[in-house]
Amino acid sequence: MSAMNHPPRRRFLIQSGQAALGVSLFPLAACSRPCEATGQPQDDPPPALIADLEARIPGLLAGAHVPGLSMALIRNARVVWSRGFGVMDVVSKAPVTTETRFEAGSVSKTVFAYAVMKLTEKGVLDLDKPLTKYISERWITDDPRLDLITGRHVLSDTSGLPNWRSNKEPLRIHFAPGSQWLYSGEGYSYLQLVVAHLTGRVDPGSCETLFDGVRVCATEIDTYLKTNLLRPFGMSSSGYVWQVPSANTAAAHDRDGKPRNRPGATPIMAARYGAAGGLSTTATEYAKFLIEVLVPKPADAFRLTRTGRDEIIRPHVKVDASSSW
Repeated sequence: MSAMNHPPRRRFLIQSGQAALGVSLFPLAACSRPCEATGQPQDDPPPALIADLEARIPGLLAGAHVPGLSMALIRNARVVWSRGFGVMDVVSKAPVTTETRFEAGSVSKTVFAYAVMKLTEKGVLDLDKPLTKYISERWITDDPRLDLITGRHVLSDTSGLPNWRSNKEPLRIHFAPGSQWLYSGEGYSYLQLVVAHLTGRVDPGSCETLFDGVRVCATEIDTYLKTNLLRPFGMSSSGYVWQVPSANTAAAHDRDGKPRNRPGATPIMAARYGAAGGLSTTATEYAKFLIEVLVPKPADAFRLTRTGRDEIIRPHVKVDASSSW
């Protein structure tokens, strides 16, 4: 997790992850068997790996103009190391710690997808039932293919909806749902609206027309996800709504590492962008969620059955490696 805007952050994470971890995993692999003989606990990260990360990451941050980063390392289903690098804000120079909250960006989708799968296990939502069967609101009025889009299409990015609409590019369906792959924030926003109708409340008295021309009303999606996933998974500081950033929240920065204004995550903004990219969390808390997926605890009111977990991680669509999103 890094303190900068989304497209540069994605490129930074890809490039620096390949550079740092690609080299650093060599000592991890080399230690896998000898550690047993040396007495080093197998769950502990090899010292050479940590030393390599701590030596390389500051330079990678500086080279990419990223003010700060928080990292957690999972091994054998537990967090074995975590650390903050750099600063939360280039103005205050407050250091990043393991408690610093960042915008999770697109990996917010993974958390939402888990919650949706739990709704299917409870019989609240059918992944293969058209979403127009659940709500009367029609995002597109002149294309009957809207009636074909299902939750499964949205979660697998095969709905045909684009990433995001704009004033210049109105929302439209690009292909028959299920026939191709296209990364889509709009799809997740649409499914989130369905979930809000099924599990909580959409407040018609608290609405706003956003910069892209979409009129959005506040929902209870933040409360629902906190109650049914974040808190049960130990993610006590994570959420989707905040009016004023806490002292432990990383500030927004542009691609040059300079401060940029960021609006508060209001209930209306969360209703539009929460599922697709609105989660605010720490690296260590997101690691807790990943552990729940990697090594599932017994199913309960919040946790998936093994069958449900396997369904969300199995391949659903073949994607061309050259695809750009």
